[in-house]
Amino acid sequence: MNPINEYALQETRRYFLGRAATGVGTAALASLLNPRLLGADSAAADPQASLGQLPKLHHAPKAKRVIWLFMADGPSQLDLWDYKPGLSEYFDKDLPDSVRMGQRITTMTSGQTRLPVAPSKFAFQQHGQNGTWVSELLPHLGGVVDDLCLIKTMNTEAINHDPAITYIQTGSQIPGRPSLGSWLSYGIGSPNADLPAYVVLHSRIAAGSQTQALFARLWGAGFLPSKHQGVALRSVGDPVLYLSNPDGVDQATRRQMLDGLAKLNQRRLEEQGDPEIAARIAQYEMAFRMQMSVPELTDIAGEDEKTLEMYGPEVKDKGTFAYNCLLARRLAERGVRFTQVFLRGWDHHGSLPQNIPQLCKAMDQPAAALIKDLKARGMLDDTLVVWGGEFGRTVYSQGTLNKDTYGRDHHPRCFTMWLAGGGIKPGVVHGQTDDFSYNVTEKPVHIHDLNATILHCLGIHHERLTFPFQGRDFRLTDVHGNVVRDIVA
Repeated sequence: MNPINEYALQETRRYFLGRAATGVGTAALASLLNPRLLGADSAAADPQASLGQLPKLHHAPKAKRVIWLFMADGPSQLDLWDYKPGLSEYFDKDLPDSVRMGQRITTMTSGQTRLPVAPSKFAFQQHGQNGTWVSELLPHLGGVVDDLCLIKTMNTEAINHDPAITYIQTGSQIPGRPSLGSWLSYGIGSPNADLPAYVVLHSRIAAGSQTQALFARLWGAGFLPSKHQGVALRSVGDPVLYLSNPDGVDQATRRQMLDGLAKLNQRRLEEQGDPEIAARIAQYEMAFRMQMSVPELTDIAGEDEKTLEMYGPEVKDKGTFAYNCLLARRLAERGVRFTQVFLRGWDHHGSLPQNIPQLCKAMDQPAAALIKDLKARGMLDDTLVVWGGEFGRTVYSQGTLNKDTYGRDHHPRCFTMWLAGGGIKPGVVHGQTDDFSYNVTEKPVHIHDLNATILHCLGIHHERLTFPFQGRDFRLTDVHGNVVRDIVA
């Protein structure tokens, strides 16, 4: 059988339409599609697009980059940020029906005969000029509370982990949409051609922690060109798989191989017009540049001892949250547009008082150090730092309740996040919840509003950052979202 004829028989619809786009079909398609998306990614047509210079921003930005400290699994707002001293009177009493009002709860507690109220076991103290109440578990963050904007009224519809984390990351509970970092990579690119626009760092899980899986689609590009997906750096071995050349292959040989491969891919791109081929070319080149930039990035030997001490005793241990917070600052210095640092283990359905102190000890000092470090270097003004998870925890106990221990179920109706720097008012507490930290009573902030506000700080109107897919324009905030003007500086 003639292999050329066999190949022709296997022609795909994408191949056929791609060739059509380079001929008479171009005029028709151009009237339907955004011209900068026709045939190839905009970066392929204009190299400056990958450097964040195309397209123009919708308004003057306050932030140039984002660092999101993502507390996966849902930290308890009641034990960290949302001080409710009056709950001590309700210990082990049933949650009043007037508070819950028949609202949906998970199957993990819906079968309980009672929903007994569990006041926080931890003391709170006032910090900062405004006397903001912060848990004793967070003394270091309490020390920088004047730099934080605390949002107590975050809310979401998702009540279980995977849809909730997918929702806040991508704007949809259904998998398949691009994540926030991918939208930023697509929309404004990165000023550093030697590092990805979107980097993901996974922190080591504390011993004995109960945690949920994190899937790569959470930092995926969805229907955007794949070059915009997040790049996860590893803490063991090469930071990126296959970053090092194999034995017997030097840098010159690698360069020669990539040049030859680029010519083949370019020929295929011209034939098919498939934007994924352009993404493939760009990713091969990025990988080559990362062979030099990533080892330098991850080598913290040049950091002064005062800085290392500020991040805490675990900072030199790769894979710890402390190390990753320092790495996030180094990525910000190099212009990386979006860095997401995951810390899992906040899923405290039982034995919360015994387990949450471990995570707070690992998280508190490095998170506060990141704020202080950015501020000392003059970078906090144009770096937006976000802290929080996918939802909060219930005021009622799941399982055993006594003076020494309790657990908390998922609670999407109100939870706490904080933002700092990058166009956000410092020293602000936004919104209020009821006496049980169960319902929002003042100034609700939906997760769509949060994402709209993050984009606003970066100079992007959330309704205008769109991508055509399956017959309609998609955006991160879907058909929702309002910028939270009260917290914008």
